[in-house]
Amino acid sequence: MFTGLVQAVGKVVGVEDRGFGVRLVVDAARWDHRPDLGESICVSGVCLTVAEPPDPAHPALLRFDVVRETLAKATLGSLREGAGVNLERACRPNDLLGGHIVQGHVDGVATVTRVQANPADWRVRVEPPPALMEFAAPKGSICIDGVSLTIADLTPAHIEVALIPTTLEKTTLHALQEGDRVNLEMDAMAKQVVHWLKHWSPSR
Repeated sequence: MFTGLVQAVGKVVGVEDRGFGVRLVVDAARWDHRPDLGESICVSGVCLTVAEPPDPAHPALLRFDVVRETLAKATLGSLREGAGVNLERACRPNDLLGGHIVQGHVDGVATVTRVQANPADWRVRVEPPPALMEFAAPKGSICIDGVSLTIADLTPAHIEVALIPTTLEKTTLHALQEGDRVNLEMDAMAKQVVHWLKHWSPSR
C-alpha cells in the first residue's frame, strides 16, 4: 500500500524488451531510499517489484519487470529513455497516512484535456474512461501518476485537480500537456462501496 505522496522523481535510463514484457531501468539518484530485491515501489502510480539486488557499482539504478498486462493497462509501455517517473516506497505499519490509500493498481488511463498553467491557480483536467466516473466524488481523492490529489471540479465527462507549488516542484505533473496520457487509480473505498451497492445491496 502507498499514500500517493511522491518521495522522488526518477529518470528512465533503459527500456529492454523481454519475453514477458519489458525490463524497466530507473535512475533514482535523487532518492535517498535504496530498495532491496523484491521490494514494492510505486512507479508513476503502478506498483512494481524490484527485480534485481542493488548493484554496488550503481546503487541508484532500479530494475523492474513489467508484464504485458501492465503495459496494456497503464502508460508504462510508452515510456522512453529520459522520461521522468514518480517514485514512492510502500508504507510501513507506523507511517503517517498523509495522502490517501493507494494500492498501485491502475484502474485506467486518462487523457489530459486542459492545463491551466497559472502559478496562482494551476489546474489540470483529465478525461477518464466513462466507466470510472462513478467512483469520483466532489472533493474526493484520486491518484494521478502516483500522486494523491483532491478532485477540485467534476462533470460527467471530466475530472479537474488543482496543483499546489509543492506538487509541481516534487512530481512530474508540472510537465503535463494537453493530449498526454496519465495513470488513474480511483479511490479504493469508493470502489468497494459502489461494487457492494451494485452487486450485493438488498435494494438493488
